[in-house]
Amino acid sequence: MKLRGPLLTLLLAGAFGLCVGPFWWLAMAATQDDKDVFSWPPKLLPGGHLMENLHGLEESIGLTRVLLNTLLVAGLQTVGAVVVSVLAGYAFAKFDFRGRNLFFVLLLSTLVIPDTVMLIPIFQMMMDLGLIDSYESVVLPGLVTPFGIFLMRQALRSMPDELLDAARVDGAGELRVLWRIVIPVNRPIIAALALFVFLGGWNQFVWPLIALRSPEMYTLPVATATLQGLSTTNYAQVLLAGAIAAVPVMALFLVLQRQFISGLLAGATKE
Repeated sequence: MKLRGPLLTLLLAGAFGLCVGPFWWLAMAATQDDKDVFSWPPKLLPGGHLMENLHGLEESIGLTRVLLNTLLVAGLQTVGAVVVSVLAGYAFAKFDFRGRNLFFVLLLSTLVIPDTVMLIPIFQMMMDLGLIDSYESVVLPGLVTPFGIFLMRQALRSMPDELLDAARVDGAGELRVLWRIVIPVNRPIIAALALFVFLGGWNQFVWPLIALRSPEMYTLPVATATLQGLSTTNYAQVLLAGAIAAVPVMALFLVLQRQFISGLLAGATKE
């Protein structure tokens, strides 16, 4: 029993090292010269090539422009997907209309379809609309998320109808009920959904690679892939781009962590 405390501490320290170690190495390698990235023993202290690598990224992929592109795409997808998910989830949860259950089953059935199967139909749709190589071609397919609609529908089903009916009796329209009651009550769930959608939009690679043709339109994952040449690759710059890509997601999680955890707990306990 006396060894239980130290052993548990040792196990937790090992788990912490396994989780944080790769991120620390990534951050330190991003400040090294390319030839020192895979040196042994690994360099675990900051190097002196951070500004050189940043300048190289700006010259090779236009880092500032790429970051703005990625932020724009992920931000628009997040706002649009959250709005669509809340409205659709509210309709499925609180309105009784013909074919509601059928439409919901059809919506859920799309969750089992691999994303790669939908690439050709979506590409053809974007071609017919003349949207290829535009921000719209990347943003529009991400506005409807079946998982988000399902999540919001399940959360809104637990809201008492009497609360909404009382607001309607007082003269509130549906949009006012949604804005004043539904959204504030379900803010943790909405924050969790926004974080999931933003993470997916920020990291998406395959569809932007297909839809975007001009280098000035590239998002960060696509632009980072262009750093890997046929004969040589500057791994220090690749790792720096990866470290930069992780910063906004981590910052957003730190800002929304309370709502995110509350949303997960609420989703786990609601019947």
